[in-house]
Amino acid sequence: MNLAHVHLLLNHFPTIGFGIALALYVAAMIGKKDDLQRASLVIFFLVAAVAIPTYMSGNAAEEVIKNKEGIAAPLIRAHEDAALQGFVIMEITGFLAWLSLWQYRLLRRAPRWTAPVVLTLSLISFVLIARAANLGGEIHHPEIVSQEETAAAAPAGFARAVGAFVVGNTWVWPSCETLHFVGLSILFTTVLLVDLRMLGLAKKISFSSLYQLLPLGMLGFALNLLTGMFFFIGAPQQYTKNPIFYWKMIFVILAAINVLYFMLLDQPWTVGPEDEAPFGAKVMAASAIFLWIGILFFGHMLPFLGNAF
Repeated sequence: MNLAHVHLLLNHFPTIGFGIALALYVAAMIGKKDDLQRASLVIFFLVAAVAIPTYMSGNAAEEVIKNKEGIAAPLIRAHEDAALQGFVIMEITGFLAWLSLWQYRLLRRAPRWTAPVVLTLSLISFVLIARAANLGGEIHHPEIVSQEETAAAAPAGFARAVGAFVVGNTWVWPSCETLHFVGLSILFTTVLLVDLRMLGLAKKISFSSLYQLLPLGMLGFALNLLTGMFFFIGAPQQYTKNPIFYWKMIFVILAAINVLYFMLLDQPWTVGPEDEAPFGAKVMAASAIFLWIGILFFGHMLPFLGNAF
């Protein structure tokens, strides 16, 4: 099993998952079902999280197949560009879906902007990612691609242009490094404040008070994701050949699942001033700290383990 297998395993989730979430979201809007709408928002968020390793494993899959007979490089470039465009809109949709879930919990209702914005972005995401999936299928099935289509595919497109911009301008990489650490500091501070309260520290503060900090943590994550994508697009070979990077991605997915506990379950909301958190909440808080420390460790050790840098 190689990284091409990993990409093949994951690449169906964004298209199918977003299609299911979109259908549920439309049904919830028509039927005015809040529970169904929340369920679709959860799926949007989870699929957006899974899309991160899906996109990044695509570059590893390219390294495996690019020199094989019958594989057209222009089709790979076209698929890469379409995947990047779909990935960007999908991550924005996932972020807004999470923000909607947060506001559901805070306000007990969906904000007015949620429905039109999430619906529009999810439609765009689904169209773009379905196009990327179709182009990916054409790479391995030349029988469905005409010679004119192969010739029309750009030899180097948007994704490669972004990568060239990152490595071709000396100020871009250090600037992204600075912003990456800023986002990481914001994110990890928020994680510690919320989860240490669950574990029994600062008991004079209720969980509902700390809950208001969660969007700040997600903002830090979004900043990390944006700058991290610049790193990856600029020098993908530094990451696709490093197994430590894939451990980091596994921990990111688990951390995304973990954060949904605090969004959806009622247990943390029973914790008021001077209250002891339920055992389940403590377990999830401890696991969240463990996961984010793991993400920090694997990210920091990328240059030292795996010999990819």
